[in-house]
Amino acid sequence: MTRLIRFNKPYDVLPQFTDRGSDSSPRATLSDWIDLPGVYPAGRLDRDSEGLMLLTDHGRLQAWISDPQHKMPKTYWVQVEGTPDAAAIQALASGVELKDGMTRPAKAALIEEPEGIWARNPPIRVRKSVPDSWIALTIREGRNRQVRRMTAAVGHPTLRLIRAAIGIWTLDGLSPGTWEDLEAPTIPGPPKPKPAPNRQAIARRKAAASKPARPEPDAGLKLRKPRKPRKR
Repeated sequence: MTRLIRFNKPYDVLPQFTDRGSDSSPRATLSDWIDLPGVYPAGRLDRDSEGLMLLTDHGRLQAWISDPQHKMPKTYWVQVEGTPDAAAIQALASGVELKDGMTRPAKAALIEEPEGIWARNPPIRVRKSVPDSWIALTIREGRNRQVRRMTAAVGHPTLRLIRAAIGIWTLDGLSPGTWEDLEAPTIPGPPKPKPAPNRQAIARRKAAASKPARPEPDAGLKLRKPRKPRKR
């Protein structure tokens, strides 16, 4: 049975089960919160980002969720430095030029601080002279640190980044560092190909159909008169 779970990854946690860095200073990983053999992340979430991660034990489901070619929407709550004006929000939605090319059209909106948001540990860097604000940003790409680069490109560096949703799955009701099982979906895809026709069988049927029908056993035979019995 396919297993799919959602996890609210805290800040400063690697999005993997082992730390491949220095043994002298091990970093927090998914294994500090999740003890489920056989499940693997469906996509990444940077160490300095927080929020929703999906994990599964099904390879095809993992690829369907994480592969950018499927264009699954991912929504982020982004706390940024300053207050973006309408032109900055429109630029995020229309696409901004990054070093690796123009971003695809996205959904962007200035929002109030999300209700029920938890305090981050450690807290963000705050400058009294510069206000901060929140943006909801939905993208369908998976470039490296894309959201942070997008907000920086429009003049508003990211202070805090929380992934709020992946496709139909959200963070609703899930505290940082906790996880729960989800119902695994049916993976969409092309129908299975039909088996190739048996060419030999088709040729035999055509050959049989082209042969003339056999006559009935008695057809074409002349009827003989019965012989008279011999006298003895």
